[in-house]
Amino acid sequence: MTRQTRALSDAWHMRPVHRFAQGEYPRVDAPGWFATSIPSQWQSHPDLARYVGPMVYRTTFASAEQRTTRSFLRLNGVFYTSRPWLNGTDLGLHEGYFTPHTIDVSRLLTAQNELVLEVRCPDEHDKIGKRLITGVFSHWDSLDKTTNPGGVWLPVELIETGPVHLSQVLLATKRVGGDHADVRYRIATDALAATDAILTWRIAPKNFGGKIHQLESRISVAAGQHEASGMLRIPDPELWWSHDLGHPALYEITATMVIGGVASDSVTFDYGIRMFEFRNWIPYLNGKRFLMKGNNYPPTDTRLATVTQARCATDVQLARECHMNVLRVHAHVAHPALYAEADAQGVLLWQDFPLQWLYARSVLGPALKQVRAMVRLLHNHPSIVVWCMHNEAIYVADTSDERLLSKIRTYISVFGWNWNRNVLDVALQRVVASEDEQRQSVRSSGEYAVPLLARGTDTHFYYGWYGIYGKLSAWEQIIARFPKNTRFVTEFGAQSFPNYESAVRFMDADVRRLDVARLVERHSFQPEMLATWMDWRRAPDLHTLISMTQDYQSDINRFYVDRLRLRKYRPTGGIVPFMFTDANPAVSWSIVDYWRVPKASYYALQRAFRPTYACTIVPATPAARGQSVDVPLYVMNDLRTAIAVTVTMTVRDPDGTTLAQVEHQRHVPADAMAMQLDELRLTPTQTGRYHIDITLRDANGVLEQTYPLVVV
Repeated sequence: MTRQTRALSDAWHMRPVHRFAQGEYPRVDAPGWFATSIPSQWQSHPDLARYVGPMVYRTTFASAEQRTTRSFLRLNGVFYTSRPWLNGTDLGLHEGYFTPHTIDVSRLLTAQNELVLEVRCPDEHDKIGKRLITGVFSHWDSLDKTTNPGGVWLPVELIETGPVHLSQVLLATKRVGGDHADVRYRIATDALAATDAILTWRIAPKNFGGKIHQLESRISVAAGQHEASGMLRIPDPELWWSHDLGHPALYEITATMVIGGVASDSVTFDYGIRMFEFRNWIPYLNGKRFLMKGNNYPPTDTRLATVTQARCATDVQLARECHMNVLRVHAHVAHPALYAEADAQGVLLWQDFPLQWLYARSVLGPALKQVRAMVRLLHNHPSIVVWCMHNEAIYVADTSDERLLSKIRTYISVFGWNWNRNVLDVALQRVVASEDEQRQSVRSSGEYAVPLLARGTDTHFYYGWYGIYGKLSAWEQIIARFPKNTRFVTEFGAQSFPNYESAVRFMDADVRRLDVARLVERHSFQPEMLATWMDWRRAPDLHTLISMTQDYQSDINRFYVDRLRLRKYRPTGGIVPFMFTDANPAVSWSIVDYWRVPKASYYALQRAFRPTYACTIVPATPAARGQSVDVPLYVMNDLRTAIAVTVTMTVRDPDGTTLAQVEHQRHVPADAMAMQLDELRLTPTQTGRYHIDITLRDANGVLEQTYPLVVV
């Protein structure tokens, strides 16, 4: 038989309780039950908007009394622990919000069945000794602090198969030759008895024209749970590429377990044939070197149960239109729709394991189990190219806390030994390496390279936002001394208010009546950080405040992007600001708000990430009147083809008078690193704001931008 899957989505009731009662609860017509459907998270119900304690879910469903098949109950995603009871039988405790829980219930089903789920998702009060592997959902400065994600956020399903259940099918491209690709398969089976079987493969082009391939593998299946592996040789493979390098060719793979000529179970999924590697942090896809440009991707929504394919499609398309080829799934496992869209639209993913800042040592056992489950769950997605074990394994209780003692504790955890990074993350990386030889893995994100002390990983820089870092000029000094720290940068940025129409949906339109305390608690705002860089409280109206913050955010992002693009391959391999969208209404680092309205900073980053690009570098601090300032002009090209460009640079004084202008026509090679076209020397004779205008024209359009130079 082919697999039959039935979603148990309707006719559920939920009941908050003080403690669980081993599956025994009052009838659903008794007081205290709330009607619901699944998937859902309980705080979405208006009467449970702030509820945190234990929750019981219950439903009934019919089933055939005479059974010729095997039946499996599958809980695809529950925050955070769950214990299902079927017809009064305890099916066992499960921990992990994204790890599926599958149980053979063939002998427990009757004509009418009752399923009870006991679910718990407590708040994490000890922020430096967390115990739940929920990443940003338990501790983050970009989520509503009153939110608890508890609930059943993915479908509950009943799966019917034959005597051998294909519980997992994993593929990994090992080699791509001129006329074929060698793909290793691993399968996990659950069989009633040992048997010989044929595993058939149907490999069909999904989004391109091509031949359908039919392959067979003969295997011996052991009784109970068993794993087997082998190789598939796929002729004339069409490779999967990111959207900027080519076409994201997908195959639809159907693996069918055949016993005695009869299908017992089958699994269908999408797969892309591709090879990826880092060479000293410079990425290569299918042997082609390229620059990774992207952004940090938070949960699509605080309530993951509300996420749809359409919402994820919009997000991935917005990333593509911003010239991004990578999204970092920031400290969480996302909704399955995101991975499907990234595969289909050709956007690479850096996948974090859901660890954020510090954890108690008791988390080690569950983390080892769950990281293995994460790799297996997401293994077949060609878009995923990097696994990362932990985001910032350092002391952070509250990012807005900048007391001296907190700074000292953070510095010690960054540069000294700490259990999370040096024990937990190392153990997790070993498990990932054993599970997936195909992909790169990173121990923890945000490790700095220090000569004779630390090799470093990818780096985070918040110069221009957090006081613990300092001013932008300090960053330039740091990277001049320690250039390895620009190899792959995965966080930088500043907060901004969303556009006016979005802002007034969760704050007062009159800036004099802004509830700052509420914006801090519910909407991520860091007012004291913002006050370090601008006197935002003097903004005369909300429109001005929005413009001030979005302009500053745009300038911060361009400052980093320009300097990192100049270092393309020397040594920079990736540029990933923080962050892309909002998971809830917020004043945050996002460039696209919760309602998916792009801010001005989105369009600024779109210009800064343009494949053919021209820029200059002006001092991060004001220049002195009478002091000479060098104004260079650079051009670069990330396209896979050479292109003809015309670049103009004009220097104007504070009165708008043109002081100098140069124009260059150049044939820029494919995938070109930064090339200097010219350099002007300006000796300002008056104070004020000078302007450097740059215009680039090519076959793809016109890029115009202005750089201010402040003279005092």
